[in-house]
Amino acid sequence: METLAVVTFWISSILILPLWSLMWFMPKHEITKKFVGDIRWSVLPLLIPYSILALPNAPDILLTFMTQMPTPELVVELFEDETVIALAWLHMLAFDLFVGRYVWLRMLAADRPMYVSTPILIICTMMSPLGFLLGLLATWKQRDLGDIHFENNSTPAVDA
Repeated sequence: METLAVVTFWISSILILPLWSLMWFMPKHEITKKFVGDIRWSVLPLLIPYSILALPNAPDILLTFMTQMPTPELVVELFEDETVIALAWLHMLAFDLFVGRYVWLRMLAADRPMYVSTPILIICTMMSPLGFLLGLLATWKQRDLGDIHFENNSTPAVDA
């Protein structure tokens, strides 16, 4: 795999672990609210490396999907390129973290205990659509995030 793809793969995979750990083990702590609650801290570790890899490859990827109907064979062909594999991995990490962050916010708004939120967030880490479904079910009565507000545009706080 190309060096840049390998570096972005590993750096991104490692940089998001603290965010997940905070959501899993310290969901209501101020540090978690500060870093995970601020969307900029949550996604920049993934968006910057993704952009570094995506921008030079965007014309080829966009042209491929704009000129051909996506098929399983086309996707397999795209994944023969190791940079596209790294991009797909970063895409999944970003999606999983975005979904996990949303589920974490719902858990805060619904005041769910760690024994409920942690297993669901761990599933979000590896299988975000399933974790999202479980998160919705665990917070079913929580219609939205209306109970959470952001102080100084960064820290989510649960209204008392």
